[in-house]
Amino acid sequence: MISTLQKTIRHLKAVRVLHKPAVEVLKHPAPEDTVTASFGRFISEMKPQHLSPVVLQRSKRMVLDSIGVGLIGSTTDVFELALQHCQYMYAPDDISSVYGRRGTRLSPTLAAFVNGVATHSMDFDDTWHPATHPSGAVLPAVLALSDMMPAHNKPSGLDFLLAFNVGIEIQGRLMRFSNEAHNIPKRFHPPSVVGTMGSAAACARLLSLDASRCSHALAIAASLAGAPMANAATQSKPLHIGNASRLGLEAALLASRGLQASPLVLDAVAGVAGFNAFYEDYVPQPLESPSDGGHMFLLEEQDMGFKRFPAHLGMHWVADAAASVHKVLVGVDPGTVSPAQVQDILLRVPQSKYINRPFPESEHEARHSFQFNACSALLDGEVTMQSFTPAAMSRPDLLSLLRRVRVEHPHDNPANFNRMYGEVQVTLVGGDILKGRCDTFYGHWRNPLTNESLRKKFRNNAEVVLPSEKVEMLVDVVEELDGLGDCRVLLSQLQ
Repeated sequence: MISTLQKTIRHLKAVRVLHKPAVEVLKHPAPEDTVTASFGRFISEMKPQHLSPVVLQRSKRMVLDSIGVGLIGSTTDVFELALQHCQYMYAPDDISSVYGRRGTRLSPTLAAFVNGVATHSMDFDDTWHPATHPSGAVLPAVLALSDMMPAHNKPSGLDFLLAFNVGIEIQGRLMRFSNEAHNIPKRFHPPSVVGTMGSAAACARLLSLDASRCSHALAIAASLAGAPMANAATQSKPLHIGNASRLGLEAALLASRGLQASPLVLDAVAGVAGFNAFYEDYVPQPLESPSDGGHMFLLEEQDMGFKRFPAHLGMHWVADAAASVHKVLVGVDPGTVSPAQVQDILLRVPQSKYINRPFPESEHEARHSFQFNACSALLDGEVTMQSFTPAAMSRPDLLSLLRRVRVEHPHDNPANFNRMYGEVQVTLVGGDILKGRCDTFYGHWRNPLTNESLRKKFRNNAEVVLPSEKVEMLVDVVEELDGLGDCRVLLSQLQ
């Protein structure tokens, strides 16, 4: 006879069988199936023949503009501070050239840093959509690495452009995985994030790293990326570009030595932040291999934005709108615009805190002020390099106009460089109202600068530092870059 205890034991065993939990078998993704691996393959497998004539031409325009902006940026205080820091804090290592400084050379990573600082020191560098400054993070690193390579093994002009374009493409692809990245930033300065990744990708391509090491270069770069928007409109903002260029180069060099990092840094892994630490709505997709023939560069689909004056891109909308009002005022009353004519100025612009600065106190704040740029264009008919000098910023007429400015943020005017507009409404003392509106300024990717305008900007910038014959040589060298067997001729013209 079965005892009560034995019945109880049998019952418990039956219950355990009935309620046995299902065993979940976690499947680890094969390395070749990950988003991160697809980016590594893309970088490693990309070849010069994958660059279309459109991409080559547009990227050469970017190289020319970025060099010019870097050359004039080498005259700024922030560049001088960065250069002195590198010269006095680090042992000399005369390998890579420095913009605009004949005879000055630094280690490759420090040269990438100071040249990146120069490029963004006046906020004059190119801008793309989603919002970032792509060239300044990549070009200084590619130049410094090319300087570092032995004389018998310098990259060809086409290989140089290939590496540059890979760095641009990686930035654009990463930003298109996030809706947040499409808008004017609030948290991280984008070049400090995607710029670092782009620099690493470009340098990995130039070093001909295999797919695995290219992936590790990106993962290492992710650990070196990121800078807060609080430092916008200060002397520290150019450091973001300098660090992106420098640290991306370091990431590629470390990967070339075999240093490893997360193989899933670009993948969406629940509970562990990778690249989505920077963009919370990040939804990545694998990159198609260029070997499959299906990849089209983003630069083919969308041109680059080039600035006509050295300020945040958003300033170009309000400057053009205000300049149109200036023309009407001068037409009615020939001569300069007087604050005595103006009762009220209303700006209708996107809501973005760091570029809403009613009374800027430095040139860096002025370059990030809707109010300052609108009033400068209203007073002078344009915004120029000279608009940000202490003498121009302290003019009584300008300060008087600034005190008359109000700002509205219409719901149909998002903080997005592809959809925003700038509107300036001026109420005159007599009660008349004049309005100017800009939907797409000259220089925007929808209305790009002509080659003539771009070269004029380059010459104006470069001739501040270099003799005119060298400037013209640079124009010709960049135009013929894809046909050069070796990029030394470009490197030799930059000092």
